[in-house]
Amino acid sequence: MEYNKLVRDKIIEIIRADGSEAKFHIADDQEYWQKLTEKIGEELAEFIVDESPEELADMMEVIDAVLEYKGYTWEQIREIQAQKAEKRGGFKERIILEKTITTPQKV
Repeated sequence: MEYNKLVRDKIIEIIRADGSEAKFHIADDQEYWQKLTEKIGEELAEFIVDESPEELADMMEVIDAVLEYKGYTWEQIREIQAQKAEKRGGFKERIILEKTITTPQKV
């Protein structure tokens, strides 16, 4: 079976322990970033279908990897999140924007 996707660090050991072999390589920076972004989409799609805490945890693991790769910290992200929430709000009120209506400007 062919995968060509980013997998967790211990997957190769697990495959070998099950009596199988795995062909793999270590990604360079460009490929790693590409596969991380693909993995976010994959994990999001799985969460949309399953909605389980396990799938959410998988998403968080990928986000942790993105933070490390980009050199960001959770503190930085939380600060930006707080600033955005202060300025634009969050999603707690469940507001669904249906459309906007442009009003004529007075001259």
